[in-house]
Amino acid sequence: MSRISRRHFLQFAGSTLATLGLSQHHIIQQGNRYAQVLAQTTPRKLALLVGINQYPNNKKFVSLNGCSTDVFLQRELLIHKFGFNPSDIIFLTSNESASNQPTRQNILQAFEEHLIKQVKPGDVVVFHFSGHGSRLLDPKPIQNCSNQELNDEYNSTLVPGDEGLNGLRQDIMGSTLFLLISALKTENVTAVLDSCYSGGGTRGNFIVRSRDGDNQKPSPEEISYQERWMQQLQMSESEFLRRRCDGVRKGVVLAAAQRDEEAYDAPFDSFSAGAFTYLLTQYLWQETDTVKNTIVRIGSNIKWLNRQKPLADGNQKLPVYSINKKVPPADAVITEVKGEEATLWLGGIDNESLVTFGAGATFSMVNDKGQTSGKLQLESREGLTAKAKLVEKGQITSLKPGMLLQESKRVVPADLKLRIGLDPSLAGEINVAKEKLSEINRIETIPAQRGNKPYSAEVEYIFSRMTADYQQRLQQEKIANIPAVGTIGLFTAGLEVVPESFGESGEKVTAAVSRLEAKLKSSVAVYIIKKTLNGSSSTLDVEVLMNLVEEPNNILAQSATLRGKSNSHKQEKSYPNKIPLEKLFQFRVTNNDSRPLHLMILLIDPTDEQKELNVIFPYQGMFSEESMRLEPNQTKQIGGSRQLAGSKQTQLELKAKKTGTAEMLFIFSLKPLTTALKTLQSLAAEQKTRSGDPVDLKEPVDVIGDLLADLSGDRGGRTQAKDVSASEMATLPLTLTVV
Repeated sequence: MSRISRRHFLQFAGSTLATLGLSQHHIIQQGNRYAQVLAQTTPRKLALLVGINQYPNNKKFVSLNGCSTDVFLQRELLIHKFGFNPSDIIFLTSNESASNQPTRQNILQAFEEHLIKQVKPGDVVVFHFSGHGSRLLDPKPIQNCSNQELNDEYNSTLVPGDEGLNGLRQDIMGSTLFLLISALKTENVTAVLDSCYSGGGTRGNFIVRSRDGDNQKPSPEEISYQERWMQQLQMSESEFLRRRCDGVRKGVVLAAAQRDEEAYDAPFDSFSAGAFTYLLTQYLWQETDTVKNTIVRIGSNIKWLNRQKPLADGNQKLPVYSINKKVPPADAVITEVKGEEATLWLGGIDNESLVTFGAGATFSMVNDKGQTSGKLQLESREGLTAKAKLVEKGQITSLKPGMLLQESKRVVPADLKLRIGLDPSLAGEINVAKEKLSEINRIETIPAQRGNKPYSAEVEYIFSRMTADYQQRLQQEKIANIPAVGTIGLFTAGLEVVPESFGESGEKVTAAVSRLEAKLKSSVAVYIIKKTLNGSSSTLDVEVLMNLVEEPNNILAQSATLRGKSNSHKQEKSYPNKIPLEKLFQFRVTNNDSRPLHLMILLIDPTDEQKELNVIFPYQGMFSEESMRLEPNQTKQIGGSRQLAGSKQTQLELKAKKTGTAEMLFIFSLKPLTTALKTLQSLAAEQKTRSGDPVDLKEPVDVIGDLLADLSGDRGGRTQAKDVSASEMATLPLTLTVV
């Protein structure tokens, strides 16, 4: 392949962006504008982004769906949040012409030409790889290293998009990447690797980003390439091994998964992406943080999707991408303007809320001081790209590409449905399962399909039999209490067993659906109310702390609105988010806002056999607007001993009875939660619950519908879409692991 110039890369970059609705002319035109406005003369910021969806069409490879998206997630973030000049970002994806694919040669040449030859001391470098990983036998293995985990006869690899002649592997070894990074004349290097070398194939509705190494050796070409770089760096083999053993490397590596874990290619709302890359970039739109804090936050968010645990290697006290420039948090950015119409990139919206950003949702423009003005209203959205029009100018004279946006209002659709995949293990009973599940309000079934996309859409759960293959996989992962082969129940989208969902052997499909009906209704309600999660975008100033009753000064968990004035400095702290069995715990809920608020607390408990959703505040004895009211600067304690000292008031006792993971939702509203409160009062009277006890929700979807009506101020009924304002309410999550 001929030498690739920067101009050549810019020319073929346009063809990929066109698939997202962005023309080559737009990229060049806006690139010049961005270069003048955002790019800094020193240090220069260079990036090479690689995303490989298409692999050779044979049994050794499974093609992926989200790697090209990963590249654009990173690209938009680097330009608009970290100030990269578009002309300094090179990307190789599977959408390019035959001569510009993410092949081994192209990747290595781009690394040399774009990064190594151009970088100067103090510059910033980002290398991103999304695709399959693998591992090969290492001809120069690390041995006798004091860190026993590094002693390994294998070396992890990045799998390029082409296949070698005569079956030779084209993999780029981790040790090769080590040498290439060593050749960079700067310490400000970040490598983001969204791949793995464990497993392969599919897992539920996810695709594992890994290819089996088959105990193969690297190609002679790879060995020769390493030797050439060792000579250029004047590095002996013993010095090479010593540096790898001692971890002497430049910069930071952010990896999607730990050793022997899987990294997933996941479907979201009308697009696919790497679970890690999507959550990483979404978080960085909101926060300019250290490497350590970022990985902790991503790790806590990603476990709701799958089991992978992200990893950071290097100096974790550094800011992400070695850039410590404070930029206001953003949910979206303007990428193209035509008069008062704009194209937006919604990279800062989390996957849980994305469906609420359709026609009618609004954003405000935010300046570099965090001040908002004007409003853009969405007219349509596909994936992470939206069309909008200016509906309120405020202090804005005209729309410009690069303007950061913050959420003003979202719209919760009235027709939201919980999607459940139907596993092939149901065989001839799939139609029966579809018919029976469809009888439950707001449930939609999605049958499995062949190919590299297990289901045609994103699913929340998979209705399935426990097969011998599934059981074996769970046993290999040392999962406890695995259901028997042949039993019927629910898996998550990542093929994790939903607690207490599998029945007895011999159970029919119809009986299994009837048994799960109450749990599924609760799951629908949870799915709907989670569309209001907005801790990163709400402008209310609220905080929640959790502690054991016997240890009031030992904070175990915390949640707060990121944009609350009192909370910005608290986000740097991390907490264990773990509670012991049979210990009383409590919450301290604080309203730091200048206005009175109204509070409701929901518990999402997957280990409950019958219902997943519970209202734990207000509870019997506290069903009044006065009890739910939080005055400005007031802290309310929820949970404790049954009888409060010196008071006739009965308190709710909070105590974990089973190990596992649960989630709390704290809902704050400027508007009184009148409709939901009346419903709870009626249920409490009907059930004759004792004071201090929570109420059983017979029809949880109806209760959540009433709550949404309160939050939006819309009394048009449960069948209409609900507008939810970021300035008038907040829903904070708090995840707890019971040990």
